[in-house]
Order: sequence, then C-alpha cells, then structure tokens
Amino acid sequence: ENLDYDGKRVVVIGSGATAVTLVPAMAGSAAHVTMLQRSPTYIVALPDEDPIANLARRYLPRKAAYAIARWKNVLLTLGSFQLSRRRPAVMKAILRKGIERQLPAGYDIDTHFKPKYNPWDQRLCLVPDNDLFRAIRAGKADVVTDHIDTFTENGIKLKSGAELEADLVVTATGLNLLALGGMTLAVDGAPVDISKTMGYKGMMLSGVPNMATALGYTNASWTLKCDLTCEFVCRLLNHMEKHGYAQATPRVSGEIKPLPFIDFNSSYVLRSIDKFPKQGDRAPWKLYQNYALDIMALRYGTLDDGAMEFSRPLSAQTASPAQRAA
Repeated sequence: ENLDYDGKRVVVIGSGATAVTLVPAMAGSAAHVTMLQRSPTYIVALPDEDPIANLARRYLPRKAAYAIARWKNVLLTLGSFQLSRRRPAVMKAILRKGIERQLPAGYDIDTHFKPKYNPWDQRLCLVPDNDLFRAIRAGKADVVTDHIDTFTENGIKLKSGAELEADLVVTATGLNLLALGGMTLAVDGAPVDISKTMGYKGMMLSGVPNMATALGYTNASWTLKCDLTCEFVCRLLNHMEKHGYAQATPRVSGEIKPLPFIDFNSSYVLRSIDKFPKQGDRAPWKLYQNYALDIMALRYGTLDDGAMEFSRPLSAQTASPAQRAA
C-alpha cells in the first residue's frame, strides 16, 4: 500500500486475478502499466452493480431480494461451468465476443486473449466494470505476451529480443499452494501423510478424527462451499452430542479410485497437487464443485452414511482391564 508508482512505468508480471486487479488500479496514476504474461487467460467483464439485484431490492422485501440475487449468481456460475465442460467451443465463442466488444478494432486478441486451454480448465478472471479494458482503450495499459529472458538496467529483456522499459516491476505470479497452511497432523502420536488421505465431502480427511477444513469452490464463489461446510460441521457436532459420541472419523472402504483433489491444470495447482489429499470417484469422496448437489448432501444428507465412523469415549469406570491397559 506504500508502493510509490505515480508517474512511473510499471510492469506487472502475471495474468491471473492479482494481475488483472493491479493493472487498472495502478493505471490511474502510473505513467503506463504493462501486464506481461507468459500465456493468455480467459477474462470476463461484469458491471460493478448487479441490475437484477438492484431491481429486486427496489420492489421486494430484503430477504426475498437477497435470495433471488444469490440464486441468480449461483445458477449463472453453474451454467457457465457446465457449458464449458460440455460445449467448450460454444463457451469460447461467448467469451471471445465479450472480449471483442471491450477492445479497440484490430486489437491482437489471438495473441493476448486467446488461451490454449478450454474455459474452466483453469479459473476465469473477472474484471469489474470493464476496468482493465477501459485502461487498455485509454492507452494507460497494455498487454505483452512473451517469456522473460533477463532483467536489464532499464527493465526486462524478453525472449523475442524486445525490451520492456520499467521503473518498477511487480511480480503477481508464482503462487504455491500449501495444504492446510503447512500444518502437520498426528493421530495417536502417529504422523499423518496428508497426500495419502482422501477428502471426505471436501472438508474432512480419511482416518483423521474430529477435523474439518473450509475449502471453497474453484468454479464459483468461494464462500458458498464454506457456508455449507460450517452447516455440516454444526449438524455433525449436534449429532455427536445427542448420541454421546466423542469421535467422528471418515473411513475409506471398498475400491475407491483416487483422483487429484483439484481438477485444474493451472501451473500453481500442478506444482503442489501431489502434496494434497486425493478425492475419490464417487460420493462421499468425490468433489462435485456443484452448489445444488452439495446442498442436498451437506445440508440434508444423512450423517451416518457408512463412511463416517462414530465412537464413544472409553470410561475408566466401565472399560475392561484390557481397554484400560491399552
């Protein structure tokens, strides 16, 4: 926040959410901002304010207006994701049309805004109120697609031989995922190799009792899944208290095919995915990335589903000598 970029030539390295947020924000007072990317990203422009939500708030009670706006956004995101998976060519054409409307005639879209992968193979970036494209149209920002050769006295030399002049370089790339924030786990003193576990409903780990983590959606609002996770944990705790259980432990049984926990081919995912838990090929070990399905499973689904093992505490007064010795 104390970075002084007023009147400076700035190069932002990257093309993800951080980069597309920084570039228009800095373009207002920098002399010029260049977004230097190794490869293009799918970018969608949406208005700052939701006209449907505003209309609903004007004529409906607050709770009803909120529900309409929430479900409109949920269904729009689910629809775009399913269309991307089932008809990627159609989704590419829709995204391309949106980009064409935002950029000047003759702009080299194929070089700078045509990714080699299908939509939602990696995350889509959202730019609010077209701010990135407005900065490009105004000449305050541009996009360069190339590889870095080396840093020079005046900026960055590219593999193509071109040189970007820069007073300031911001690295908005190189994210490395860290499972559970680097936390180490042990059960009864035995260390747990997280990569050997399997995710239960996207929140608990096989063989690890009484532990849940909030992990949001990769294809929708992050907090939607976190909300459902909190609801499920509360249901689970109430169920355990009602029946006198001390432990709830997901257990894998039968033949479950292990799959990568996150189904993305982004570099930051591929670099770290081997350190993450696996997911399975069927419920409750499969991550569906679908809010509607997760509502049924997490809000209304049975807790005693055969995969969750419940156990009561051993009392010193009632346990057998063998149990007390153990």
